[in-house]
Amino acid sequence: MINFMLRNLKIFFRDKSAVFFSLLAVFIIIGLYALFLGDVWAEDYSDIENARYLMDSWIMAGLLAVTSVTTTMGALGIMVADKARNIIKDFQSSPVSRSALAGGYSLSAFVIGVIMSIVALILAEIYILANGGELLTGTKTLQVLALILLSSLASTAILFFLASLFKSLHAFSTASTIIGTLIGFLTGIYLPIGVLPEAIQYAIKIFPISHAAVLFRQILMEAPLQKAFAHAPAESLEEFNSMMGVTFRFGDTLLTPQGSILVLLVTAGLFYGLSILNLSRKRK
Repeated sequence: MINFMLRNLKIFFRDKSAVFFSLLAVFIIIGLYALFLGDVWAEDYSDIENARYLMDSWIMAGLLAVTSVTTTMGALGIMVADKARNIIKDFQSSPVSRSALAGGYSLSAFVIGVIMSIVALILAEIYILANGGELLTGTKTLQVLALILLSSLASTAILFFLASLFKSLHAFSTASTIIGTLIGFLTGIYLPIGVLPEAIQYAIKIFPISHAAVLFRQILMEAPLQKAFAHAPAESLEEFNSMMGVTFRFGDTLLTPQGSILVLLVTAGLFYGLSILNLSRKRK
C-alpha cells in the first residue's frame, strides 16, 4: 500500500499543472480578497481598530478549509484516470489486494491534502503579516496543523467516496469544477453566514467541511478578536461571531469546538464506510 501511495504522489507532483490547479482556488480567493473583498469588509468594520487584521484572519481561515477539499479532489483524479484508462485492471490482476489499492489512493490524497494545506497556511501567514497582522504563536500553529490533519481526513473520506462513483475522467472533472465553485459558498467564506437566508445558513451549518472553517476561524481569529472586542460588551462579540461564522448556533444552542471536531470525525468514518461498501458491491 505504501509503495502504491508513493506511486500516486510521484504522479501528482510530477504534473506541475495538476499541482497548480489544485491550488488555483487558493490563488483565486487570495486575489479576490486582496483586490476587492478585503477593503469592503474592513470598511464595514472601520470602527474596529484592527479591522484589516481581523478580516484577513477570517478569510484565511476559510481558505484553509477550502484547500483541504480542492487539493484532495485533485489528488483523487489519479484514481479516476486509472479507471478511465483501464490501468486499474492491471493493478487488480496483480498480487496487490483491492484494499491496498483503495488505501493507497486515499492515503496519497490525504498526504497531498496535508502538504498543500501547509503550503496554503504559509501563504496565508505571509499575507496576514504583510498587511500588518501578526504570526500565529507556536501553540496556535500546532493547533492549526492538527486541524489540517483532521480536515484533510474528512475531505479525503467524502471525496474518495464521490470519486469511487466515477469511471469517466471528463465527468469527474465536471464534478470537480462544480464542487470547486460551490465550496467557497458552502464554507461561508465569500459572504458571512449571517447575511444569508436562514435556509442557506442551515445548509452551511450541516455541511461537514464548514465545521473545519469554524475551527480554523476560532484559532486564527482568537488574537485579533481579543484586541478588537477588548472593551466591547460580550453581546457584541457573540453577535459578531454568529454573523461571521466563527461560531455556529442551532436555535439557542451554541455548538462547541468539540462538537465540530466530532462532526468531522463522524463524517470521516461514515464516508470511508460508504466507500468500502461501494467498492465491495462493485467487486461482487
